[in-house]
Amino acid sequence: MNGIDRVAKTKERQKVIISSLLFLVVVVLFWQLNTKPSVGGRTEGLPGPFLVAERAWEMIANPFYDRGPNDKGIGVQLVYSLGRMAVGYSVASVVAIFLGVILGLYPTLYRALNPYIQILKPISPLAWMPLFLYTIRDSAWAAVMVIFMSSLWPTLANTAFGVSSIKRDYLNVSSLLQISWFRRLFRVILPAAAPAIVAGLRISMGSAWIAIVAAEMLIGGTGIGYFVWNEWNNLQLTSVIFAILMIGTVGVLLDVGFARLAKVVTYTE
Repeated sequence: MNGIDRVAKTKERQKVIISSLLFLVVVVLFWQLNTKPSVGGRTEGLPGPFLVAERAWEMIANPFYDRGPNDKGIGVQLVYSLGRMAVGYSVASVVAIFLGVILGLYPTLYRALNPYIQILKPISPLAWMPLFLYTIRDSAWAAVMVIFMSSLWPTLANTAFGVSSIKRDYLNVSSLLQISWFRRLFRVILPAAAPAIVAGLRISMGSAWIAIVAAEMLIGGTGIGYFVWNEWNNLQLTSVIFAILMIGTVGVLLDVGFARLAKVVTYTE
């Protein structure tokens, strides 16, 4: 990249940042102007951005306190949610990648099972919650299973597509060299299908983060979803708005991580 291209890219990046900040200022001003003034110390309607910012500062200043079942810091709630998601998402990813590789290598098997996959895929993960609660009889693990169901299908579909799209020459050469199946899996199949697999993992991560918030609203106890519902019951709308912003922020950070991973595994033939 020459100097002119570098300067042009820098200017373009600056324009994007300035435009984004201006948009944020406009949204905050619109929000503030449409906030009704407080009456008797109580705000009518949604609280304004300054009240939310004040509450956000209080919560960020001490995010990991634990004063009982219904009084935990925002950091503690996020740790519980991320922990549940990590377990369900990790298990689902392993299962989905394994099944996706099998289905991608054997098209006949994929065509035979595809009707059942298409039936199960559009079912909302929360629809499984009553069955999980009845069979597992543990609300925390039921939430983990909801994460499992929400994470399974995007990774499975993308893995099967990525494996089925591998050039047959790669597989034929590995067969001629008499490479063992497991070595072929880790040296040929997974690296070749890595871009599609990571794309599926990225979609699954977003689905899992959305599902855990909804599941925790149902199971109660701990987690960012339960925190939002509990604060709503206490009519603490400033806490609800801040928690919503935190959910979005964590989702963006997770997506950025997978976007960088996608760049690492992308290759050109």
